[in-house]
Amino acid sequence: MKKLLAGVSAGAIGLMAFGAVAIAAELPGKFDGVTIDAKLIGGQQYEGLYARIGEWEKLTGAKVNILSKKNHFELDKEIKSDIASNSITWCVGSNHSSFAPQYPDIYTDLSALLPQSEIDGFVPATIMASTLDNKLVMLPRAQFDVSALYYQKSLYQDEAKKAAFKAKYGRDLVPPDTWADLADQAEFFSNPPDFYGTQFAGKEEAINGRFYEMLVAEGGEYLDAEGKPAFNSEAGVRALDWFVRMYKNKAVPAGTTNYLWDDLGQGFASGTIALNLDWPGWAGFFNDPKSSKVAGNVGVKVQPAGSSGKRTGWSGHHGFSVTESCANKDAAASLVWFLTNEDSQKLESAGGPLPTRTAVWEYNIKQAESDPFRKEVLSAFQEAAQHAFPVPQTPSWIEISNAVYPELQAAILGDKTSKQALDDAAKKATEILEEAGAL
Repeated sequence: MKKLLAGVSAGAIGLMAFGAVAIAAELPGKFDGVTIDAKLIGGQQYEGLYARIGEWEKLTGAKVNILSKKNHFELDKEIKSDIASNSITWCVGSNHSSFAPQYPDIYTDLSALLPQSEIDGFVPATIMASTLDNKLVMLPRAQFDVSALYYQKSLYQDEAKKAAFKAKYGRDLVPPDTWADLADQAEFFSNPPDFYGTQFAGKEEAINGRFYEMLVAEGGEYLDAEGKPAFNSEAGVRALDWFVRMYKNKAVPAGTTNYLWDDLGQGFASGTIALNLDWPGWAGFFNDPKSSKVAGNVGVKVQPAGSSGKRTGWSGHHGFSVTESCANKDAAASLVWFLTNEDSQKLESAGGPLPTRTAVWEYNIKQAESDPFRKEVLSAFQEAAQHAFPVPQTPSWIEISNAVYPELQAAILGDKTSKQALDDAAKKATEILEEAGAL
């Protein structure tokens, strides 16, 4: 646990003081007749938590009306549309540390609505990362995200494969520790169209984020010290070339440029992918025979390192926010608290997600003592978290991602060279930052 906290804290920028004093209150409270409209992130891995909403309704007398349940990219577009049309009439919204800097003004300060003792129960770094302009704009849920490497263990126990790999590459076949090793193994294992060495999410912020962390692992930087785009560098070309190589050599499914997170999860669970860099929330799903063909055959290890020796470590965390326009902020804050309290975090983290409450980390480590797979997952992600780093701290990150990812796709699909694509992407990113007044 100390390793995880140290790793997460390393990603925090600095200490922030809350501008308001938390109000002591009995939680969850009573709110008879109140209806809370909510816009939530959707996906298989979140449904277990949402089942608790009915429990909150019984305890408080309030009701929750879910207006939307979409992936974060679609939800982000919907929220921006609401802002543009001045129609934020809902109270609770899913949020994420990568998305939150775009719209801090629409969310209220939760430190003024909840007891300080509850806020103090979270890992400090996640509270700092959830605080913008001295406002605690979201409460973190048990969804601290950094990726580790899932793999099919049986592939590394197959004597014929071990001998063939040794003969071809001159080294032993063991789970990869570098991106160069992973590329070789992905090509070695691939047998399209039935089986592929690896996969990646190929659109939206998903591919830009993966490119970003690969860029860092190659020794590059996305924005330089002056805030200017710097990813069209030699390190950037090396990073993008890795994705190009995997696609060109058919080590990934042909549809990977249209994939997002649920596609990756279902793909690895289908048993047709050898190596899968993915989030902790999928661990339980992958090892459940009801949902996964690789259950009982899943290994997990720290994410690979690039040529610089650094490991990829793009990270962030999910949370819930309350809007400034909400007419029942106390009830909304109670719901947000309930969905992030210790019981909720124990429920979510049982499936693999990393908790953001200190007490739940201690609980999970104790529970894992008698569960070898869960112990392996916690150990791998604890180590992975030591290499975690956030996205560039600019409110324009998502807008830049939306402009950059088509250029990354163009290189992957062979329509442009990596250098051409990155130069074009850097030009677009520079224009966005200039229009935002950041340059």
